[in-house]
Amino acid sequence: MRAFLPVKADWVTATPRDFLAGLTVAVVALPLALGFGVASGLGAAAGLATAIVAGALAAVFGGSSLQVSGPTGAMTVVLVPIVATYGPGGVLTVGLLAGVLLLVLAVARAGRYMRYVPAPVIEGFTIGIAAVIALQQVPAALGVPTPDGHNVVVNAVRAFGSGPALTAVALAGGVVLVMLLGARWKPAVPFSLLAVVAGTVAAEIWSLPVARIGSLPALLPAPSLSFVDLGALWSLLPSAVAVAALAALESLLSATVADGMTVNKRHDPDRELFGQGIANVVTPLFGGVPATAAIARTAVNVRSGANSRLAALVHAVALAVIMLAAAPVVGRIPLAVLAGVLLATAVRMIEVGSVRVLMRANRSDALVLALTAVATLALDLVTAVIMGLVVAGALALRAVARSARIDEEPLEPGDHTFEEHELLAQHVVAYRLDGPLFFAAAHRFLLELTEVAAVSVVILRMSRVSTMDGTGALVLRDVVERLEGRGVAVLLSGVREEQRHQLETLGVRTFASTPEAIEHARDHLRRKGVLP
Repeated sequence: MRAFLPVKADWVTATPRDFLAGLTVAVVALPLALGFGVASGLGAAAGLATAIVAGALAAVFGGSSLQVSGPTGAMTVVLVPIVATYGPGGVLTVGLLAGVLLLVLAVARAGRYMRYVPAPVIEGFTIGIAAVIALQQVPAALGVPTPDGHNVVVNAVRAFGSGPALTAVALAGGVVLVMLLGARWKPAVPFSLLAVVAGTVAAEIWSLPVARIGSLPALLPAPSLSFVDLGALWSLLPSAVAVAALAALESLLSATVADGMTVNKRHDPDRELFGQGIANVVTPLFGGVPATAAIARTAVNVRSGANSRLAALVHAVALAVIMLAAAPVVGRIPLAVLAGVLLATAVRMIEVGSVRVLMRANRSDALVLALTAVATLALDLVTAVIMGLVVAGALALRAVARSARIDEEPLEPGDHTFEEHELLAQHVVAYRLDGPLFFAAAHRFLLELTEVAAVSVVILRMSRVSTMDGTGALVLRDVVERLEGRGVAVLLSGVREEQRHQLETLGVRTFASTPEAIEHARDHLRRKGVLP
């Protein structure tokens, strides 16, 4: 368990910029926490509890120094049907069960498997999330109410048809320009915080008719806790598995994206799962909804100059202080200003250079990237990543299968005479198998080998066969049986030790080297009377 506990090294990189970054993220996270709490069905106070409690615990125990956790839109979609079926107690129970499952995944070291997610899937996921974030902000940036429905594309189109308010558009556009141009001019300056302050002050001075955050609900006393009875636990387990999978996937992908936005930061995936597990076990005890790392807030954190996990902790503490001490001031922030912050963040999330390289690398990478991005926008995060992984895996298998080759090679000279070598060459043919021999490529080998011309012996040189699965072994056995049925002896040489036992179990004859196989072939031909 020591590997999952906080250490002194977690805090040695902290700088004063972490405080500014944490405050900036808190300002951005506050309306999101309120909105996601309401959308989940448990109320704004539940969203705030999640942002504060889960944000602090994940910052301390998590595996990323830049990650910011709290309620997210993707998680809200999963929670709505749970509330409708089981009520608030069902959500709290699912969150606690999901936290336990995340702890189990951490102890099982399951986080390491995230390294197998291809770069096109991660970049496509990032583009899709950036598009979702941007489209979610369209109604607020236009100064119109958010239309009913969960499809962000449809809601954005409807918002444009509702008559945009020029004051809201001006505020949002101004914030976007300040953040994007300011980042190019002075990257170290927290222009997002300056833009929020300037936009709010401008709205107050000129009394602009724009929607604002409004009054904040009181977090204390905490919502009354009510969990479902033990009889309903089994029926909630599938939902808990889905929540845990989403929390793990979104958190680890977000941490990977955060690593890509920095130079020398790398997260610990298993510790990140542990931190998210702790956060989701404790947060329901305070009436909060299940939490995960939030890529939008994480991106704001990185772009605001965060250098350590202190920024995420400051974000959680600042939310608590703001809610208790500065609620009237925060309530005056125009929603259009916050929409501008998230619009600029969405733009800056996309690494244009990386996307350009992947799109130009080959058609497979371009297809996977585009598919993942579109699926993230049209479907949901988990489905999009699964689709990206499946397609990437299929394309990779095809590429590997195509790289495997079988080439005819001349016999190596041995201790036999020149005349004998010429006779051997007439009756013995040697092939070299190069690359993996597995299910995706094995049947092509079968077709090529069974078309061997009329010879007495076939030698298969296998020293370059990198890997072989059960299908490959069965195909080789079929080749041996088919050729021997035609009176052709099949000898395998250079077989690796780990593959030798598998083949010999199937009754295939193997030799340590090609000269040994040739010597056996010579004896075989002598017995048949082909050689003197």
